[in-house]
Amino acid sequence: MKDTRIIFMGTPDFAANVLTGLIKEGYNIIGVVTQMDKKVGRRQTLTPSAVKRVALDHHVPVFTPKRIRKEYDDILALDPELIITCAYGQIIPKAILDYPRCGCINTHGSLLPLYRGGAPIQHAIINGEKETGITLMYMDEKMDEGDILFSARLPIAFDDTNETLFAKLSDLALKMLLEHLDAIIDGKVKPIKQDHTKATYAYNLTKEDEYINFNEPYLNVYNHIRGLLKNPGAYAMLEGKKYKFHKVRPLDEKLCPPATVYGLYDGGFLIGAQGGSIIVDEIQPEGKSVMKAKDFFNGQGRGLVGKEFDEKYES
Repeated sequence: MKDTRIIFMGTPDFAANVLTGLIKEGYNIIGVVTQMDKKVGRRQTLTPSAVKRVALDHHVPVFTPKRIRKEYDDILALDPELIITCAYGQIIPKAILDYPRCGCINTHGSLLPLYRGGAPIQHAIINGEKETGITLMYMDEKMDEGDILFSARLPIAFDDTNETLFAKLSDLALKMLLEHLDAIIDGKVKPIKQDHTKATYAYNLTKEDEYINFNEPYLNVYNHIRGLLKNPGAYAMLEGKKYKFHKVRPLDEKLCPPATVYGLYDGGFLIGAQGGSIIVDEIQPEGKSVMKAKDFFNGQGRGLVGKEFDEKYES
């Protein structure tokens, strides 16, 4: 089955790991579809996606349509027999979904029908879930509503972050594809319809979702921050300045009122929350690089003791 003509659609590191594994296992990847190069960093350097870099390294043709709903003729001209999507980032049109004889399958980072949408991994952590998983599914025109082929569970560790869970789930997605892809191609898998009454949603994150309110229960704050690390990142405002949090720990002890800066504690920069505290080990003040809590405190951090972070996000 490895000679089946496969087009792979994906964009971030999560997908790049899966693509690399499929190529190494000898699957016939005839083309890759990914998002357009984006400007990154302070210098706004035009940067290709992680998936595009893998494709170019293995001399696989790359397509970067701005709007795939209208720009797909060149993709179908490759005559794919199977399309695999993995965190691609655009809605696939019916013309593509209906083309491959083996169908279009998606690797989704949740246990469907739970957490349909573009940010299931982040929302699972933010909501304090104890487990998540990967679902292999046939795609249809609706968002993550296609029939399920296989699913596998994965525990969420208390110290998992967006970054670490992405890596674990990416490895699981690859493992599942390598285990089941031949059977899917051969039509030996009987798909299962989703129970739509049990669906929950994990829509793409907004700037408001990245804002941390330290007036919430401390474990909620901890989950919220780690669910956003390192990309896109979590932040809060104090006296008109933005502070991003890069490494935090929860503390089941209330040393000061919620949202109030306590100062140094156990090697970190402590901020109060409801019922407990958050110890920040790495912080990034606005316009500065990421720094250790002690270095931050010995600089501007000392002057923030007793002050309160803003409660609400202001656009």
